[in-house]
Amino acid sequence: MIKTYHLQRAAYVLLATLALAACSKQKHPTSVKPGKKSTATGIAYNQKEGFQVKSFKAPNGGPNLVFIEGGRFTMGALEEDVMNTRDNRERTVSVQSFYMDETEMANVHYLEYLDALKRDSSEEVVRAALPDTTVWANPLSFNDSYVTQYLRYPAFRYYPVVGVSWVQANDYAAWRTNAVNAELAKGGTSTKKKGGGFSLKRKSKKDDAAAAAVAEASTSSARPGIESGLVLPEYRLPTEAEWEYAAKAMIGTQYVDENQANQRIYPWDGSSVRNPKKGRKQGQMLANFKRGRGDYAGIAGRSNDKAIITAEIWEYPANDFGLYNMAGNVNEWVYDVYRPLSYQDVSDLNPIRRNGYLDDAKNYNAKESLVNDKLRVYKGGSWNDVAYWLSPGTRRFLDQDSATAAIGFRCAMIGLGRNK
Repeated sequence: MIKTYHLQRAAYVLLATLALAACSKQKHPTSVKPGKKSTATGIAYNQKEGFQVKSFKAPNGGPNLVFIEGGRFTMGALEEDVMNTRDNRERTVSVQSFYMDETEMANVHYLEYLDALKRDSSEEVVRAALPDTTVWANPLSFNDSYVTQYLRYPAFRYYPVVGVSWVQANDYAAWRTNAVNAELAKGGTSTKKKGGGFSLKRKSKKDDAAAAAVAEASTSSARPGIESGLVLPEYRLPTEAEWEYAAKAMIGTQYVDENQANQRIYPWDGSSVRNPKKGRKQGQMLANFKRGRGDYAGIAGRSNDKAIITAEIWEYPANDFGLYNMAGNVNEWVYDVYRPLSYQDVSDLNPIRRNGYLDDAKNYNAKESLVNDKLRVYKGGSWNDVAYWLSPGTRRFLDQDSATAAIGFRCAMIGLGRNK
């Protein structure tokens, strides 16, 4: 018995020694904590005239962004192909982690952009950025008040901006990148929301000086160096694959060992567009769409899709990634050029179609197909669409310089070095 006790005690001592040795072992440097000298040359970093490699605390995206963990998913249409386009057949692709706006861009966000342009841009630039408010006009509908008030009247501040072309949406994203980085460099922007928000704390006057330099560069035509760690990557339109992946939010169907319980026709479970959960919200619509011919919202007193035209950007339940209105309210521009055969000839890793590569526009009859390198995809369905278009796999296209009252946008951003 005494011998056994001593053997156990010796084993515990050995285990403790091994544990301490493991803890004391030097850790490898990381991108966030690069160490004090180069592992390749042995030369110390951050000497007065040497290579500068500062410690880095990566911000969690930018304002309004939600982290979308990447992965494999089945991209493509799950609904019956009633349009007979056969342009989004099912295939397996992988999408790297990225950030996406929690909501569609609202009128107040776009007015902020227009105000900034008025302060430091020419009249020509401002005019080019103005949304087309006449998209609401219809000779057979009394939509006059939307034409004059929808964009600027305070009651519509948090309704999604519409009448914006694909080109204008891209211009907004470029401006937003500079505006956010300028504010970030001041240390004046911070949110505590889980999974989103960002801040960079300054520890010294030297850091403050560097931040001021970045802020000045961010508001000028010169882009600050990304090596500083004080700037975020570009805001941009999401790719079609990113948008569809984020909309389906299959993370909500996963239960164990990479298995998924079901596919999704919509950004929620089931084949219904009504809330199945018991309670006072049971039976209410989960998105803002056109329910049938002449029926945009239901009857007074039980107008349970809540809006005849658009609704505020947080109005309906978020999907499992925390994204609002990935079905309905307004369609959304994505980056991709439209081709009917994109499912055949794009990559299966982070797929995108930037132009006519491998599928030139000259292969199509321009008069019949309208296919060219200015056709851009939009997705998601809107207040003016029937439920069929709410399915993330459905896709349509429009010229990049065109705009409608049913198309808006949201932005995306790379996942800041995250490989998952």
